[in-house]
Amino acid sequence: MSLIEYTLEGRRDKVQIAIDRIKNFDPIATGLMDTPYQLAYSGGKDSDCIRILFELAGVRHDLIHNHTTVDAPKTVYYIRSIPGIQISYPDMSMWELIVKQRMPPTRLMRFCCQVLKESSGHDRFVATGVRWSESVNRKKRRGSVEIVRPRHHIVLNADNDADRRQLETCVTQGKRILNPIIDWKTTDVWEFLRHYGCRSNPLYEQGYTRVGCIGCPMAGAKRQLEEFEKYPKYKAAYIRAFERMVISRREDGLPTSWQTGEEVFDWWTTIKSLEGNRISEQIQLW
Repeated sequence: MSLIEYTLEGRRDKVQIAIDRIKNFDPIATGLMDTPYQLAYSGGKDSDCIRILFELAGVRHDLIHNHTTVDAPKTVYYIRSIPGIQISYPDMSMWELIVKQRMPPTRLMRFCCQVLKESSGHDRFVATGVRWSESVNRKKRRGSVEIVRPRHHIVLNADNDADRRQLETCVTQGKRILNPIIDWKTTDVWEFLRHYGCRSNPLYEQGYTRVGCIGCPMAGAKRQLEEFEKYPKYKAAYIRAFERMVISRREDGLPTSWQTGEEVFDWWTTIKSLEGNRISEQIQLW
């Protein structure tokens, strides 16, 4: 299997390049760390790609899924079916987190991702399925290798020994991130999965182009409402959390024009998303 791309620099085999990235930055082989890679497995197609690539590379790794408490049931069942998967459960659910933060998660305030998805992996070398083609911001800010420390984010994009030396000489504290398929297109992902007989998450067969948390504001208002129509129990759970959130804001003396959880939900799924989640709307929460 190979995904061949012809560029001005010549012929590129994307699969072999991804495997080489995995091998070249192997934390145990390089002596950088005494623990293997941690694969951040979400249950989506990109995660399945890196899972298979690591098997092809023959490199030691821990396959870990951070349970968000708001994944679709079919996603949860699919993740549980993956051999060798380790599921990490959070200290608090999304509903408890909303009350603690005194606000709903939004495009600008993605505290849910920080707490439920990205809090693990400290002092580990984490591999993800992040790809540039998913968004302009990822193209600007993400690299094939990243070093994340407090107040510092170092991005390395080339695939050469200089990058490996730069990584190895960095202070060992913090999180390192490898994105083996950073330059893959969506068509590359599906071609790769078909070749290896991986159908991936069953939600894709129902027309989903992305799988993630139910109600994620990054999906837009239309997708939010479609998901809540399909999963009414999740809608009810969000409204109950928003109700408790409003009460907590009042008890803390924080300003709020909302009276009920329903009002927060209506704002969250319509005005905020339809108007692009402007900063001025974010301010009214405080």
